[in-house]
Amino acid sequence: MDKSISISDLKKRVQKFCENRDWDQFHGAKDLAIGVITEAAELLERFRFLSDDQARRLLSTPSKRKEVEEELADILFFVLRFSQRFQIDLDESLRKKLKKNAAKYPIKKARGKNLKYTDL
Repeated sequence: MDKSISISDLKKRVQKFCENRDWDQFHGAKDLAIGVITEAAELLERFRFLSDDQARRLLSTPSKRKEVEEELADILFFVLRFSQRFQIDLDESLRKKLKKNAAKYPIKKARGKNLKYTDL
């Protein structure tokens, strides 16, 4: 379950996995950023041209859901690896970003709207 492990522990798992395979040499910032976007594109590919109803049906099909879960895991792997290799505190980064976004998207103006903050 998501509640049973910390981000730090996940980073350590990814680090050990990669170091056991001597992959540090292949995991520069550019390479890991490419990995994030490549895996995100593979996730997007699963939903390309689908309506919301079709996407819900896809997620209720066990084999298709498994594919989506694997793509999400691949994305998370690269995010964790990037943050581990370059000492980025994901918890702190997310907290700061949420605070910044809260100022950009105040509840009274943004609730129920999908507009960019400049259009609110």
